[in-house]
Amino acid sequence: MSHAQLLFTALILLTLAITAAARRRTASLNDFYTAGGHLPAWQNGLALAGDYLSAAAFLGAAGMYLGQGYDSLAYAVGTLAGWPLLLLLLAEPLRRRGRYTVAGVLSQRFDHAGVRLVSIAGSLTVTLCYLVVQLVGAGKLIELLFGLPYLAAVGLVGALMMVYVALGGMLATTWVQISKASLLFICALLLAGGVLARFGGSPAALFDAAEKLRGAAAFLPSQALADPVEMLSLGLGLSLGLLGLPHVLMRFFTVADARAARRSVGIATWLVAAFFALNIVIGYGAMTLVGPDARFHGADGKLLGGGNMAALHLARLLGGETASALVAAVAFATILAVVSGLALAGASAVSHDLYAVWLKRGQAEPRRELRVSRLATLALGLFGIVLSTLFQQLNIAVMMGLAFAIAASANFPLLLLALRWQDLTARGVVWGGAAGIASSLALIVCGPAVWVAALGHAKPLFPYANPALFSVPLAFAAAWLGSRNGAASTNT
Repeated sequence: MSHAQLLFTALILLTLAITAAARRRTASLNDFYTAGGHLPAWQNGLALAGDYLSAAAFLGAAGMYLGQGYDSLAYAVGTLAGWPLLLLLLAEPLRRRGRYTVAGVLSQRFDHAGVRLVSIAGSLTVTLCYLVVQLVGAGKLIELLFGLPYLAAVGLVGALMMVYVALGGMLATTWVQISKASLLFICALLLAGGVLARFGGSPAALFDAAEKLRGAAAFLPSQALADPVEMLSLGLGLSLGLLGLPHVLMRFFTVADARAARRSVGIATWLVAAFFALNIVIGYGAMTLVGPDARFHGADGKLLGGGNMAALHLARLLGGETASALVAAVAFATILAVVSGLALAGASAVSHDLYAVWLKRGQAEPRRELRVSRLATLALGLFGIVLSTLFQQLNIAVMMGLAFAIAASANFPLLLLALRWQDLTARGVVWGGAAGIASSLALIVCGPAVWVAALGHAKPLFPYANPALFSVPLAFAAAWLGSRNGAASTNT
């Protein structure tokens, strides 16, 4: 058995052991959805950072540095900007509401079927899109290392995801996130240290090498972000999208009070910022060391395994097969942890919001609700696997940006207005949510990422790859118009 296979097996056994231990401590629905609501702030902060630091933040970011240089830094800055906003706008108000999901928060104020449906639709859309990003990263990783067909690779990840969520719930997901975040930071420190060792410990020498290799283009936006409108739209989607990710928002309900929620976000912000600083060194190290090395490229000049595998090739160059196996195993653990959080968020939207609260009007038996949650996890996994086959050639950092744009358009406007604007009505929520979901999805499908890259058309119908600059204001405008259109609402 190779080093990679041994490490993969060890990590899978570790996470399964964590899930088994969590299952013994998951005795109620509150335990399943929120880990009992009593996690310490430092644990929740570490798990929150783990929830966010996904395959896109690690594999996709390194690949983007290698291929497009500065663009990856733009993605990092855009997403990092969302964390202070999350702290200022949502952390404490959401925790005080005491609900499991986005739909629960909105339905607490508006007792309206349309509000429930549009909020559930928004949560499921965002969850599914983000899940596809993780599955693409997992499929490509296992495909490269073990020679498995892509479908078999993502099927393995999907099966493990279902086990973690169905058996252990939020507590298992939290412990897996904490373990994975710790391993990811160790891995990033080793890679960044190895890169700097090649340049005498000097970041300046690393950047000089990048400039000699690529010229000033190494530190300027690529053609994809040369348009200021595109750059602004990307930044808006990344910064506001974080505030609409269901699996991140669920973490505010796993701590005891609003103060602990605020501390969790503060801890996560510093951890994410530190990881992105390490990523700069790793990314430019991939550009300068892996980029010119023919051993990591095929006959067509393309990187073996695709751009998302740049971090693995860098690890092999720095530390041989053992280092590459370690990075691969940690990346795999990263994907497993994130898809577990996503699946739990999606399953709770179906089992709790749709089935227990709406269809059963709060009278569902806990055992049946858990059964629906497990079936929903299965359905999400299967649907995500099918969709991931359509987008397996795209850079997962780019795909992450699109998922964030949908979250910024579908969930963020509704949450902000529900928490901050007293004149919002149920009709405003329905109009705003429908406009945000429909416009972001339509513009993405008609844009370069899908219409050209995935569907093969020569020119996009919509010129910009990132729709947030257009879809977010449209969602706010629709919510305002719906609220001013004479609709009465039940505020509670």
